[in-house]
Amino acid sequence: MDIQIRKCEITDAKAIYELNLKEMGYDYPYDKTVEKLLQLLKSGKDKVLVALVDNAVVGYVHANDYDVIYAPHMKNIMGIAVSGCCKKKGIGRALLSAVEDWARKSGAHGIRLVSGSARTDAHEFYRHCGYTGDKQQINFKKILI
Repeated sequence: MDIQIRKCEITDAKAIYELNLKEMGYDYPYDKTVEKLLQLLKSGKDKVLVALVDNAVVGYVHANDYDVIYAPHMKNIMGIAVSGCCKKKGIGRALLSAVEDWARKSGAHGIRLVSGSARTDAHEFYRHCGYTGDKQQINFKKILI
Protein backbone atom coordinates (compact mmCIF):
# COMPACT_ATOMS: atom_id res chain seq x y z
CA MET A 1 0.00 0.00 0.00
CA ASP A 2 1.41 3.35 -1.07
CA ILE A 3 0.76 5.92 1.67
CA GLN A 4 1.42 9.59 1.04
CA ILE A 5 1.52 12.20 3.80
CA ARG A 6 1.05 15.85 2.88
CA LYS A 7 -0.05 19.13 4.37
CA CYS A 8 -3.78 19.45 4.64
CA GLU A 9 -5.62 21.65 2.16
CA ILE A 10 -9.04 23.17 2.59
CA THR A 11 -10.34 20.79 -0.08
CA ASP A 12 -9.72 18.00 2.47
CA ALA A 13 -12.37 19.39 4.81
CA LYS A 14 -15.10 16.95 3.77
CA ALA A 15 -12.88 13.94 4.35
CA ILE A 16 -11.77 15.28 7.74
CA TYR A 17 -15.38 15.96 8.69
CA GLU A 18 -16.29 12.37 7.82
CA LEU A 19 -13.31 10.93 9.71
CA ASN A 20 -14.26 12.96 12.78
CA LEU A 21 -17.85 11.75 12.57
CA LYS A 22 -17.33 8.08 11.67
CA GLU A 23 -14.07 7.26 13.41
CA MET A 24 -14.04 9.59 16.39
CA GLY A 25 -17.74 10.14 17.03
CA TYR A 26 -17.55 13.95 16.81
CA ASP A 27 -20.73 15.31 15.24
CA TYR A 28 -19.39 18.80 14.56
CA PRO A 29 -21.17 20.56 11.68
CA TYR A 30 -19.45 20.50 8.30
CA ASP A 31 -19.57 24.29 7.83
CA LYS A 32 -17.96 24.80 11.26
CA THR A 33 -15.32 22.19 10.37
CA VAL A 34 -14.44 24.23 7.29
CA GLU A 35 -14.21 27.46 9.34
CA LYS A 36 -12.04 25.83 11.99
CA LEU A 37 -9.80 24.18 9.40
CA LEU A 38 -9.27 27.53 7.65
CA GLN A 39 -8.11 29.03 10.96
CA LEU A 40 -5.77 26.15 11.71
CA LEU A 41 -4.20 26.14 8.26
CA LYS A 42 -3.30 29.82 8.69
CA SER A 43 -1.89 29.34 12.18
CA GLY A 44 1.83 29.21 12.65
CA LYS A 45 1.44 26.96 15.69
CA ASP A 46 -0.72 24.22 14.19
CA LYS A 47 0.06 21.53 11.66
CA VAL A 48 -2.60 19.42 9.98
CA LEU A 49 -1.41 16.56 7.81
CA VAL A 50 -3.43 14.09 5.79
CA ALA A 51 -2.69 10.54 4.68
CA LEU A 52 -3.65 9.55 1.16
CA VAL A 53 -4.07 6.15 -0.43
CA ASP A 54 -4.92 6.15 -4.14
CA ASN A 55 -5.36 9.95 -3.93
CA ALA A 56 -8.11 9.62 -1.29
CA VAL A 57 -7.77 11.06 2.22
CA VAL A 58 -7.90 8.10 4.61
CA GLY A 59 -6.49 9.75 7.73
CA TYR A 60 -5.31 12.94 9.33
CA VAL A 61 -3.42 14.26 12.31
CA HIS A 62 -3.66 17.69 13.91
CA ALA A 63 -0.79 18.77 16.15
CA ASN A 64 0.26 22.07 17.66
CA ASP A 65 2.78 23.71 19.93
CA TYR A 66 2.54 22.79 23.59
CA ASP A 67 4.17 25.24 25.93
CA VAL A 68 3.62 25.38 29.66
CA ILE A 69 5.64 26.92 32.47
CA TYR A 70 6.52 23.57 34.04
CA ALA A 71 7.88 21.63 31.03
CA PRO A 72 10.08 22.09 27.94
CA HIS A 73 8.58 22.89 24.54
CA MET A 74 6.68 19.96 23.06
CA LYS A 75 4.18 19.23 20.33
CA ASN A 76 0.64 18.22 21.23
CA ILE A 77 -1.42 15.86 19.11
CA MET A 78 -4.93 17.24 19.19
CA GLY A 79 -6.49 14.60 16.99
CA ILE A 80 -5.61 11.66 14.82
CA ALA A 81 -8.01 9.52 12.83
CA VAL A 82 -7.72 6.77 10.26
CA SER A 83 -10.58 5.36 8.22
CA GLY A 84 -11.83 2.04 9.54
CA CYS A 85 -11.19 0.35 6.20
CA CYS A 86 -7.52 1.33 6.37
CA LYS A 87 -6.58 0.59 9.97
CA LYS A 88 -3.59 -1.65 10.76
CA LYS A 89 -1.91 -0.77 7.47
CA GLY A 90 0.70 1.72 8.71
CA ILE A 91 -1.28 4.91 8.12
CA GLY A 92 -1.52 5.98 11.75
CA ARG A 93 2.16 5.22 12.26
CA ALA A 94 3.05 7.28 9.18
CA LEU A 95 1.01 10.23 10.49
CA LEU A 96 2.68 10.02 13.92
CA SER A 97 6.09 9.77 12.26
CA ALA A 98 5.42 12.96 10.28
CA VAL A 99 4.53 14.82 13.48
CA GLU A 100 7.65 13.42 15.15
CA ASP A 101 9.77 14.71 12.25
CA TRP A 102 8.19 18.16 12.62
CA ALA A 103 8.86 18.06 16.36
CA ARG A 104 12.51 17.12 15.89
CA LYS A 105 13.08 19.80 13.24
CA SER A 106 11.55 22.46 15.48
CA GLY A 107 13.61 21.44 18.52
CA ALA A 108 10.70 20.07 20.53
CA HIS A 109 11.56 17.96 23.56
CA GLY A 110 8.81 15.45 22.81
CA ILE A 111 5.21 14.87 21.85
CA ARG A 112 2.18 14.50 24.06
CA LEU A 113 -1.34 13.35 23.37
CA VAL A 114 -4.47 12.67 25.35
CA SER A 115 -6.66 9.71 24.46
CA GLY A 116 -10.12 8.95 25.80
CA SER A 117 -10.24 6.18 28.40
CA ALA A 118 -12.55 4.03 26.26
CA ARG A 119 -10.19 4.04 23.25
CA THR A 120 -8.24 1.00 24.38
CA ASP A 121 -7.28 -0.06 20.84
CA ALA A 122 -5.79 3.39 20.30
CA HIS A 123 -3.85 3.12 23.57
CA GLU A 124 -2.29 -0.14 22.42
CA PHE A 125 -1.39 1.47 19.09
CA TYR A 126 0.30 4.43 20.84
CA ARG A 127 2.29 2.05 23.06
CA HIS A 128 3.42 0.12 19.96
CA CYS A 129 4.64 3.43 18.53
CA GLY A 130 6.76 4.16 21.62
CA TYR A 131 4.39 6.41 23.56
CA THR A 132 4.00 5.84 27.29
CA GLY A 133 1.18 6.78 29.60
CA ASP A 134 2.02 7.81 33.10
CA LYS A 135 -1.16 9.35 34.47
CA GLN A 136 -4.89 9.47 34.14
CA GLN A 137 -6.82 12.70 33.96
CA ILE A 138 -10.36 13.92 34.10
CA ASN A 139 -11.10 16.60 31.54
CA PHE A 140 -13.38 19.38 32.68
CA LYS A 141 -15.06 21.96 30.48
CA LYS A 142 -17.58 24.71 30.89
CA ILE A 143 -19.76 25.77 27.99
CA LEU A 144 -20.01 29.55 27.82
CA ILE A 145 -22.53 29.98 25.00
